[in-house]
Order: sequence, then C-alpha cells, then structure tokens
Amino acid sequence: MFEYLILRGITLEKTIYGFTKTVNLTYQQTIEKVTEELKNEGFGVLTEIDVKETLKKKLDVDFKPYKILGACNPPFAYKALQEEEQIGLMLPCNVIVYVNDESKTVLAAVDPVASMQAIDNQNLLKIADQIKNKLKSVIERV
Repeated sequence: MFEYLILRGITLEKTIYGFTKTVNLTYQQTIEKVTEELKNEGFGVLTEIDVKETLKKKLDVDFKPYKILGACNPPFAYKALQEEEQIGLMLPCNVIVYVNDESKTVLAAVDPVASMQAIDNQNLLKIADQIKNKLKSVIERV
C-alpha cells in the first residue's frame, strides 16, 4: 500500500519501508543523477548490484533493468556504529533504480527510520531520521 507525500510540490510514494518516485529520465540517466545527488548529500555508493545481469548470469533468466546502489554517509555511519555495534547489519542504505512494467523509470530509497524500529535505541532513531531527510531530498531532486 502506498501513501503519497507532497514535499515542495513533488509527489513521493511512501511505503512502510521506503520512498519512491517515477522519473522522466532514462534508466542510465537516473543512475547517474541519483549518484550525483547522493554525493551532494555526503553519500558515496559503496556497492552496485545489477540485478538484471546477475539473474541472467546465475539463473539464465531475463529480468527488467534493476540496479541496487548501496549508499553510505560515513559521518552518519560512524555515529550509528558508536550507538549500536551491530548496526552494520542494516547498512548501507539501499537506493534502487528500475524500469517498471509500464516502461517508466522508478527511483526508490529505503526509509532508515523504518529499518531502525526493530532496535530499541532512541539515539539511533534520531540519526536514522536525519539520514531519512537526506535520502528524501535526494529522491526529490532527481
């Protein structure tokens, strides 16, 4: 189920675990633009998983263009690790770009607050909220 958030005139779909936006860019343009916007918010992309390529190689199945970007903001990751030693299980923050069944490019980012609700640590939730705001800003600007 989707909720819709309207921020600064931009509509984002909100699921219980992330934020989504359909964009008017190609798949490759979206990957380039979101990587640039992540950098502007202090994130680096640590991992890139090309799901389409992986599924073809491992299972010999065809799948739509779909990429998972593992984004990390080092200062926030450090703060989170100081609060919760095993928080690395929840890192990095995943951002996905894919082409949907209507041939439109979709961009989505995890909601770190939703991810952190399983952990009883209020300081960690404050950090997650700051990261959430940065990721929402990234999605808005693409």
